[in-house]
Amino acid sequence: MSKRARSLLGEGSLLLATLLWGGGFVAVKDSLDFMPPVYMIAVRFLAAALFLSALFFKRLRAINRRVLFHGFILSLFLFLAYVFQTTGLVHTTAGKNAFLTTIYVILVPLIAWIFSRRNPGLPVFLAALVAICGIALLSFNEDFSINKGDILTLICGFWFAAHIVFIARFTQKDDEDPIALTILQMFFCSLCAWACAPFLHGRFPAETLLLPRSLVSLGYLALFSSALAFLLQNVGQKYTAPGAAAIILSLESVFGAVFSALFLGETMSGRMILGCALLFIAILLSETRFAFLRAPFRRNEQKNKKKSD
Repeated sequence: MSKRARSLLGEGSLLLATLLWGGGFVAVKDSLDFMPPVYMIAVRFLAAALFLSALFFKRLRAINRRVLFHGFILSLFLFLAYVFQTTGLVHTTAGKNAFLTTIYVILVPLIAWIFSRRNPGLPVFLAALVAICGIALLSFNEDFSINKGDILTLICGFWFAAHIVFIARFTQKDDEDPIALTILQMFFCSLCAWACAPFLHGRFPAETLLLPRSLVSLGYLALFSSALAFLLQNVGQKYTAPGAAAIILSLESVFGAVFSALFLGETMSGRMILGCALLFIAILLSETRFAFLRAPFRRNEQKNKKKSD
């Protein structure tokens, strides 16, 4: 397979993952009516791990001590991200939750800076400033108070950013099987949730698990928003640069807001829409480094150079 074909495969996989995650915001919001947040994480990721293990049983042979360690580290980031995101969704709307989560796109190059020691450049810091303005418009109330759910969602963005950075570091090696890594993430994340849930929520609500509405929402979360989406992410990031991956993955906020409006009837004020727009602009600035502004000048320089030749 050519490099261009691998790139298209990676980008297409990431785009499909964002579409599935966009629908996941609706499913999570619906599931919270009958399942506490951490128990929901435990159920969805255990089901996802079992489904992927049955589907790719032979790939489990690729698990060695290093892959096991990498899977555990990634699962910790994933667990913390989903605990903050899902708990935040209890106190805020699915649309706001979707957009605030994408702060990870701004954080990815900043966290990567710590490990690569490469300054992300002025555009990233300008993008962070624009993002802060967008967050303020989207989250702050008229009296400048901020919703508890919005704060928790912003914290989850940091853990998602760490997850993306470390997936990029772990999957760049040719002998690192992304499918085995995905299964381990699902399993360890579920294990963390089952260990913590009794202390946070008490008894497991087994009586709600088999309700038709519960089965539909949790089934979507387990099979599509967890198993398939994270499999697509890990495979996609193997063939996509971290920056490009982050900007594609940020589209989950758009899909999340659209699906929330269609299926949950959520609406946003003009101020909140402006905040969403600023967040999305910040994402584009962070990842394009103003390349779309420099492109016309580069074309003119090339034309002038050809004329002089």
